[in-house]
Amino acid sequence: MSEPDKLPKVVITDLITEPLDYERSVLDGHAEVNALDAMSEEALVGRIEDAEVVMVYHYFKFTRASIERLENCKAIIRPGVGYDGIDCEAAREKGIPVCNVPDYGTEEVADSAIGMALSLARGTHFLNSRLKRGVGEWNVDQAAPISRLRGRVFGVVGCGRIGTAAALRAKAFGFDVLFYDPFLPDGVDKALGIRRVDSLAELLRQSFLVSVHCPLTGDTRDMIGPEEIAKMPAGSFLVNTARGGIVDTAAVVSALESGHLAGAGIDVLEKEPPPEDSVVLTAWRDPDHPAHDRLLLNPHTAFYCEEGCEEFRIKGAQEALRALHGEPLRNVVN
Repeated sequence: MSEPDKLPKVVITDLITEPLDYERSVLDGHAEVNALDAMSEEALVGRIEDAEVVMVYHYFKFTRASIERLENCKAIIRPGVGYDGIDCEAAREKGIPVCNVPDYGTEEVADSAIGMALSLARGTHFLNSRLKRGVGEWNVDQAAPISRLRGRVFGVVGCGRIGTAAALRAKAFGFDVLFYDPFLPDGVDKALGIRRVDSLAELLRQSFLVSVHCPLTGDTRDMIGPEEIAKMPAGSFLVNTARGGIVDTAAVVSALESGHLAGAGIDVLEKEPPPEDSVVLTAWRDPDHPAHDRLLLNPHTAFYCEEGCEEFRIKGAQEALRALHGEPLRNVVN
């Protein structure tokens, strides 16, 4: 192929490695696709400058330093929901759209949130944790009181795609579903048959169980800390499958330790993986810690299923193809 006919270059910075069957099923004949398998931003130097599309995952931050080196980039694509790892402002200043794939894991994250919520509120996780190490009698007494879930308030923070899916699932279990989302138009509550509140504080005060489903932004970072958790009723539950930076995990552990929270399901942390001396790992690993039996911890896996992985890779490649062809982009976030 002569130089003038050379295909444009699409690079995948991290996480995804050969074989690139899903990406090439979309981009073959339109672009050369390369996976860099980088473990740090520094490893990108000299390898991305001529890329027309950059696909970024989550092993490291994609900062202004990398963005400013891009010479002819038509789009930066995050084949996933969260884009807080990309300097969107720097990309906007350089005229590069940042796009995500916001819908691939909607069902899975909602399912995971409900699964955590039910396991905690029904005492399943607590009893399993204690029985496994031979603590307590072979009966329900050590987990009592356990409340009937029907009619209890299930509070959803952020009622977008995933929050809506979680709300509908909770509604099917008989929860009285409440949501807080200042960015949604009037009438969403009526369309879904759930209740709306005008402040996070109001939601927290009413909720037996709170499930977090908003993106991590400047407005939502550290949104739920010690003061907010203190507003929740004693004996309530908190589940976070959104982003770690939204919830102060140390405050969650403290509330479990004091007994204010009866349980917490944490799929996401402020730093992933967490340092070995982190408060959450200490509580989760130490069976003598007061929070141990009431803490359900997962390694940022709520999104995962085989079909979803195929979906985010194909949809990310389709967005790249639209960028290369100068077509309207579907999910620009900056």
